This record gives sequence, C-alpha cells and structure tokens, in this order.
Amino acid sequence: MTERPSAITYEIVEETARQAGLIVMGALHPRVTVAKQLDSGSLILLGAGPGFWPVLKAAPEWRGRDPVDQWSLRVIGQMAQQLGAQAHFPFGGPPYAPFIDWALKSGRTFSSPVGALVHDTVGMMISFRGALQFADEVAIPPASAGSPCIACPAPCTQACPVGALNDQSFYNVEACHGHLSTPEGQTCMTGGCLARLSCPLSAGAGRDPEQSEHHMRAFHPS
Repeated sequence: MTERPSAITYEIVEETARQAGLIVMGALHPRVTVAKQLDSGSLILLGAGPGFWPVLKAAPEWRGRDPVDQWSLRVIGQMAQQLGAQAHFPFGGPPYAPFIDWALKSGRTFSSPVGALVHDTVGMMISFRGALQFADEVAIPPASAGSPCIACPAPCTQACPVGALNDQSFYNVEACHGHLSTPEGQTCMTGGCLARLSCPLSAGAGRDPEQSEHHMRAFHPS
C-alpha cells in the first residue's frame, strides 16, 4: 500500500481520486457549513468522471453483481485507508448517508428547474460514488459563485418526451418507466436520460453512452 502522506491536502485527494478514475465533486467544513451527521473536520465528495468507465470495466468487480457499488466500496475504502479518512457511501442503507444534503451544502451542486441535482462541472450527469471524511480541516477551494441554472434557458424542462422531468410536478416516475418500456423509449435506454443530457454542463461529465445504458438498465430492468 502507498505510504500515507505526512500532510493531507485537497490537491493530494484530488490526484488520488483522478488516478482511480474519480473526480472531486465538492467539499465542505462542517464547522462553517452545517451539514447533516457532521460536526467538524472536512468532507470531500467523490464522483464518477470521464476516466471512471474504462477503469471500472478493467476492474475485477466488472463481471460481478452490482459492479459500480462493489468497485466503489473497494477503491474508496482503500483511498480512505491510504489517506487516513473515514469513507461514506450513498448506498448500502437504510439508513443512507445524506449525500444530497452534503452535495447542496458543498456549494457546487444545486437543484435544477426540474428538481434533479445539477453540478457546476458535470451538469445533471451526477454519480456520487462516495465521500472521505477527515478529522482535520483541509483547505478547500471556494465554492461556485451560484447556480448555473440562473442564466440557463433550461432545456431540461422541455427535453423529456413524456414530461416525466418537468418544472411543474418534478419527477413522474410512472410516466418515465412507462416510456422506457416502449420502442420510442429505447433512445433513453441506450443513450441516457434526455432531460439530463440536455443540460449544457452535462457534456463536462464525459459520459460514455455505454455507462449511461448500464445505469438505465439498472434503473429499468427489462
């Protein structure tokens, strides 16, 4: 195992994440920003970035059950041990860690006009894989200036063919699943949610269509 750095910095966490196929998606100091289940130290949120999919497909978990979650448990667990942190995951409950609250409190994730979360660099193609909690306060970059949705024409409100994601009732799960079961819905099944893809920032995720198809089939098994 790699020797633990003598002093943990945000840049060290960021580079360790990058080498694993992950990106830092936000960070916060609970002493400054009140967040659920946290009271001190630092929390750094990790998510899937452009390098995630090829790394996952080359990993031993790929051919097993729940490959994304099992990979996340192993890799982020190893990162936590290497860097002297406690690992948290958005799965494995109940109870579940409050990742939505943490993401919103980081100042880099916001509520979109259709209710789904939107991130300042990966748009609506958000995939949190875990978080690292440090006992000390690690210096973190300033949060975003504000929601990217403020100056956006909001194509997400019109992109869903059946209005499942919209600015009136937010997410209509029944309508979404119904559409995905039709021939017309195969565009979403193979390429990903059209509403999420319509966000101008979603291109920043570098999402492989195969990855979107994997997530869609987990969400809506045939």
